[in-house]
Amino acid sequence: MNATAPLLETVEFETGPSPTWTVLWLHGLGADGHDFAPIVPELARRDWPALRFVFPHAPVRPVTINNGMRMRAWYDIVHFDFDALHADAGRNRADEAGVAESVAQVEALIARENERGIPAERIVLVGFSQGGAITLSAGLRRRVPLAGLAGLSTYLPEAPALAAAALQRAATSQPLFMAHGQFDPVVPAAIGLRSSQAMKAMGFAPEWHEYPMAHQVCAEEIRDLGDWLSRRFAG
Repeated sequence: MNATAPLLETVEFETGPSPTWTVLWLHGLGADGHDFAPIVPELARRDWPALRFVFPHAPVRPVTINNGMRMRAWYDIVHFDFDALHADAGRNRADEAGVAESVAQVEALIARENERGIPAERIVLVGFSQGGAITLSAGLRRRVPLAGLAGLSTYLPEAPALAAAALQRAATSQPLFMAHGQFDPVVPAAIGLRSSQAMKAMGFAPEWHEYPMAHQVCAEEIRDLGDWLSRRFAG
């Protein structure tokens, strides 16, 4: 994977001096790196090691489904249909070139963390919605496994056959947390579950959670994600 892409601007927060772990968190469509920064005090626990939270800003690009309006986006969304994606037919919902570009930019941020003394096995990649799609896509391409992947209210942006073709042998060892709102009108829970099942079919062992919410996060989800992260930090 190309790790020489230009570095994205980021918002960063450290929970203690000399962090030994990094949580790299990707926002959703139209948001920016500030979107999930306020969640750190709610999520972080006293018994965790010192962490560096890195919240990058996605590039600004036109988004087809929003009438070509320019906004922060990890890739263009060319149509609303999820079914073609999972049937391996028709146009892919996600702009494949944009997905590849964002995966390369995530890899560049991971490489920077390596240079700052945080190895891949102490980096957790988290993403919400569009950011979660990049998390899944980047995760299955990892030759050196990360400490874990977490996809929130999201989906696998490639059709399963394309994803399987990109899968790296070591990638399936990465722990995978996936969570979704049962009443999500943006990415239906059934699509998230189908993506979880596709990841499982490729060899991952996803931990799946559903909550009575829409396209958002909730306190119970943050608690469950915190429990999952605690197990990563203790490993």
